[in-house]
Amino acid sequence: MRNISIDGSRLWDSLMEMAKIGATEKGGNCRLALSDPDRDGRDLFVRWCREAGCGIRIDRMGNIFARRPGQRDDLPAVMTGSHLDTQPTGGKFDGVYGVLAGLEVIRALNDHGCETDAPVEVAVWTNEEGSRFAPSMIASGVFAGVYTLEQGLACRDMDGRTIGEELERIGYAGEERCGSTPPRAYFEAHIEQGPILEAESKTIGVVTGAQGLYWYDITVTGMDAHAGSTPMNRRRDAMVGAAQMISAIDRIAHETPDGVTTIGMARIRPNSRNVIAGQVWFTVDCRHPGLGTLETMDASIRAACAGIADEMRLGLEIDVAEYTPPTAFDPEQIAVVRKATEDAGYSHMDIVSGGGHDACHINLIAPTAMIFVPCADGISHNETESATPEDLAAGCNVLLRTILTTAEA
Repeated sequence: MRNISIDGSRLWDSLMEMAKIGATEKGGNCRLALSDPDRDGRDLFVRWCREAGCGIRIDRMGNIFARRPGQRDDLPAVMTGSHLDTQPTGGKFDGVYGVLAGLEVIRALNDHGCETDAPVEVAVWTNEEGSRFAPSMIASGVFAGVYTLEQGLACRDMDGRTIGEELERIGYAGEERCGSTPPRAYFEAHIEQGPILEAESKTIGVVTGAQGLYWYDITVTGMDAHAGSTPMNRRRDAMVGAAQMISAIDRIAHETPDGVTTIGMARIRPNSRNVIAGQVWFTVDCRHPGLGTLETMDASIRAACAGIADEMRLGLEIDVAEYTPPTAFDPEQIAVVRKATEDAGYSHMDIVSGGGHDACHINLIAPTAMIFVPCADGISHNETESATPEDLAAGCNVLLRTILTTAEA
């Protein structure tokens, strides 16, 4: 192993420079997928990569690939990366750390005049968050064959705009066929987005897999009626029904060890103070690391909602917006990450990711592993999201060692 390291100060400065794009008043970021701030973040990344001597390719889902050639450029690339889009009230590190850690690896290789046998690529995946277009991780899913290109481009936001239209608008509708160049291996560095590493005083999480998830769109339909003149026993109140369903879904998670559910969005119609709600639409995010238990939670949620709807004479539609089974990453690549961590002298532990990541899709077509670093109080998807320069540098150094090992012929 060549004894080189990344420049932690340069990595931090790059993160802070990117954080100026879409900055929020509370110190976070809002770069919704394919918005103008997302375009500006992409432009900055592409400029930095070209300055580092990388070639740039963009596929039809807008995924960006920055390539540092290898001595044997015919070999499949060792790929790393993540995403630049954020939640509406996101932080400075979720996703963007994995992208800029990959760029810092390339810069470090350049600094030390270090050639790799296989090429090294840094990927920026489109719409990982899913906060503007559902499902999340759609573009890495198209790359891995989980979704068709037509499905990906047709995804619409709440205003009816499609991914295809917005890619054209911001200038990132590429020509390359999605998935035409599968990597030799894929590694993704990320903040943990949970409290475990910090609580255990560990610098590196060696990620062995990720939880499975269901995303539901649930529509409850009752009858609009006058709030003052409709007796309680004559009502078909969609809001009360939805509230009972939400309470039941929350109870199911509490009764399931390691299970979590979240109600993140809701719309009420007609949304008037003195009209009984005729329709409520809300979303559910349901997760568990075990496939059997996840399926049991799915069945329980459906049964609970159906029972409430029947009792209250309400219409019910449950649509699955996204399903991702639990992911087990590649044992050999996990071992490479673990050895790189030990060789660098960092404290570490094995960990399962609570969140979904593009790595979960790429794992279907290439050996994949992830590297976690702590975030303060485990807070993420929040403007107060925070991580230390030292921990971020440590994760990037592990990524560098991992890539050097994997990129040998």
